[in-house]
Amino acid sequence: MQFLGPKKKWWFIISGLIIIPGILSLIFWGLSWGIDFKGGTLYEVKINPPAGGANVKIEQVKEAIKPLNLSDISIVATGQSNFLIKTTPVERDTIDKINQNLKEKIGDTEEIRYETVGPVVGKDLTRKAIWAISLACLGIILYIAFAFRNIPESQSSFKFGLSAIIALIHDIFVVIGIFSIIGHFFGYEVDVYFITALLTVLGFSVHDTIVVFDRIRENLKKLPGVAFETIANESIIQTLGRSINTSLTVLLTLIALFLLGGESIKPFALTLMIGITTGTYSSIFNATPILVLWQRKSKEVE
Repeated sequence: MQFLGPKKKWWFIISGLIIIPGILSLIFWGLSWGIDFKGGTLYEVKINPPAGGANVKIEQVKEAIKPLNLSDISIVATGQSNFLIKTTPVERDTIDKINQNLKEKIGDTEEIRYETVGPVVGKDLTRKAIWAISLACLGIILYIAFAFRNIPESQSSFKFGLSAIIALIHDIFVVIGIFSIIGHFFGYEVDVYFITALLTVLGFSVHDTIVVFDRIRENLKKLPGVAFETIANESIIQTLGRSINTSLTVLLTLIALFLLGGESIKPFALTLMIGITTGTYSSIFNATPILVLWQRKSKEVE
């Protein structure tokens, strides 16, 4: 089976077709930032309708608190009787008014969660998130360069590290771009759980890449004199089953979490599903072809 050679350009084309819609979405719609980054109040409440009453609907909640004229408000159902209300920062007395309106127009309420994040904290969290992702990428380059320091002299360990990072950048763009589209149409917001999922995706993706690269390193020692592209293709074939099986195991768990978990956990599970899928793809069909192209260009220069 030939994954490289003339076919490798198709893997890059497929990646481009996936990334471009996401980039356009980021340009025109951007990301839907949660209160963790832009500041605001998050209030989760359980509403118990009168005995014999039907399940409470989001429209009823919106109508009940409409007289309060809250700005930038969104309401998400997190269960049959549970609702998550997000709005700009408000004081405790406003929350009490929300409760009063809900009690008068729908039924008894039970507070589950109340959090307020100021804009200053949101900006600080954004800065820390960028630093976390940047430091993770730098650490990955240094680790791979160190781990692959014993490869044959004709190769460079930094080429392995930088190829892995390029594949990681691909994964980041895919995840953020798709999440921008989903956020625009379904209202999913970027919060601290999204950043956690993104960092998890980076770790999972580079793990798959290292598996392929490690097999390339072993085959370089076993097959001296064989063309690098041939060795890389054989290494992909040898590790393909393992990579797919590992990813499928995780994806099945995440699908169950997405379908059966609460509304608040769905964006987190969906981010991981997208990231692990694209991470597995990029480890095999982006990182290795990039390494092969780089090696070929280096020989041409020499």
